[in-house]
Amino acid sequence: MSNTKSEIIVALCGNPNCGKSSIFNRLTGLNQKITNVPGTTIERKTGKFTLQNQKFRLIDTPGTYSIDPKSRDEEEALEIFNEQSDERPDLIVYVADANNLKRNLLFFSQLSELKIPIILLLNMWDVAVFKGIDIDVERLQNELGVKVLTTNARLGNGIDVLKAELVKPQFTSHFHFSEKRENDISQRFERISTLLNKTVKQKSQRELLTDKLDPILTHPIWGYAIFLLVLLIVFQSIFTLAEWPMNWIEYGFEGLKNLIGKTSLAPQIKSLLADGLVSGLAGVLVFIPQIAILIFFMSILEDTGYMARVSFIMDKILRGFGLNGKSVMPMLSGAACAIPAIMATRNIENWKDRIITILITPLMSCSARLPVYTLLISIAVPAQKVWGFVSLQALVLLAMYVIGTVAALVAALAFKYVVKAQGLNYFIMEMPIYHPPRWKNIWMTVWQKSKSFVLEAGKVIIIVSVLLWFLASYGPNNTGKIFKPTQTEQLETSYAGHFGKSIEPAIEPLGFNWKIGIALITSIAAREVFVGTMSTIYSVGSDDETTLKQKLLAEKNEAGKPAYGLATVFSLMIFYAFAMQCISTLAVVYKETKSLKWPIIQFAYMTGLAYLGSLVVFQIWG
Repeated sequence: MSNTKSEIIVALCGNPNCGKSSIFNRLTGLNQKITNVPGTTIERKTGKFTLQNQKFRLIDTPGTYSIDPKSRDEEEALEIFNEQSDERPDLIVYVADANNLKRNLLFFSQLSELKIPIILLLNMWDVAVFKGIDIDVERLQNELGVKVLTTNARLGNGIDVLKAELVKPQFTSHFHFSEKRENDISQRFERISTLLNKTVKQKSQRELLTDKLDPILTHPIWGYAIFLLVLLIVFQSIFTLAEWPMNWIEYGFEGLKNLIGKTSLAPQIKSLLADGLVSGLAGVLVFIPQIAILIFFMSILEDTGYMARVSFIMDKILRGFGLNGKSVMPMLSGAACAIPAIMATRNIENWKDRIITILITPLMSCSARLPVYTLLISIAVPAQKVWGFVSLQALVLLAMYVIGTVAALVAALAFKYVVKAQGLNYFIMEMPIYHPPRWKNIWMTVWQKSKSFVLEAGKVIIIVSVLLWFLASYGPNNTGKIFKPTQTEQLETSYAGHFGKSIEPAIEPLGFNWKIGIALITSIAAREVFVGTMSTIYSVGSDDETTLKQKLLAEKNEAGKPAYGLATVFSLMIFYAFAMQCISTLAVVYKETKSLKWPIIQFAYMTGLAYLGSLVVFQIWG
């Protein structure tokens, strides 16, 4: 590549799941999340690096099968090739799966007509060698007229050779077809087949571990059973492995509150810091170990290639509800966060499928619901073992995720008849081979997502906690003056108490008291704020140093019975399983649909479903 430009723009292109993001990380050093499921790279990623004093800007485009876009993510990939684009590349690095060149070279043949220099990377070369696929690289290079390199991006093999080629002059491909780019796909495949007959031979046949595992993991019966078992192990680990670090975090925050109490600060400042900020943050951040464990296991499942199999086996089920397998990844991603999950719907070609997936994905239980679930489950469900190895708490947590999934499918079925749109509904996906987990990538994913949770939740909780502390600490008396309550029961006469009492008649049929009502309102900002709100409410005006869980267990209603009995707890969990308690998700839905109609519909139907579900549960159990 000529070094006449101050910065050379390089575009990484290729089919989904060919290893582009791995190449991106190897070149830039950026720790971007990589998964083995199509549609993961939903937006262009940009990184910079320098070779021999030459600056490069690397653009990682979403996986694409053709130059004719059929989905939002493919449109994202192709925008940079417009003549007017500021990001039009000086060089294309085309990453192809060496095990399936016929499919991978179609998009390559189209890009080669853009008169942009191209380097062809045959990635996953080690797998091709193992399978006995013999590729004559030199002849392939001569036939195409481009530089052809072999790489194994997972291990970094061939990356140094690629770097050396990036600073050399390149020549454009002469692998041209017709000037017309429509109605000639079959002609392209004929030319590709002729090319591969000259350059690729199957010298031997060896069975991969993937070929041995897939008949079991994608079995129409055992596939679902294994998936449920995997989820059960994950949820059991959430309770078992997180117990000690959660206790350490609780002790740390209690120590901080005691330290604040011993300072010479004014009583009001002490109360604001200890009862407001510290209690609010402690109520949510104590659940970081559980969230990190969930992210850890989900990352392993993605990185090994197992989640692609889940998409495959779920396709048959989803078709009965008006969806297809491409909806699986966004729905499963919703177990972490609905925001990137909704953005992941961009790889769904059919508009009706995409809008339905967007509308139902927030019903999948996300990590923000996890603090709510685990707190309430620990209050109402004993930790006794079932079948001798799994706790009842883990089973209830699994049930909440199942309930969310079932609700999403039922909602999809309803929207199937409401949303009117034409289009072909299909699902084509090539299974990636199984790989051992890349532990560095997994730990980085856990760190980044946990940090994101802390920063995003922390900002909201700090604002809410300060506001709540004021509302719970002050209130109008009969003469309109301001007073400072000194006992917990005086909360009812505070501003927060007045507000909670005003909405209590509407939520009382659900088994909720006014304190829960306040938490329901504040957690519209983010679901996890519920725990922080409850922690602040039960800390203001109280000298009790017990944990939030212990305070909730000790709470009594007017009848002298536990305020958080089984019926109330289950009603509250159902409410949070269904309710749209996340402003950020609604904002993303608006951005993705470019219409206020869909977020309004989503908020309305989910809130109504939550109220009705909670009402039924409490009336039955209560």
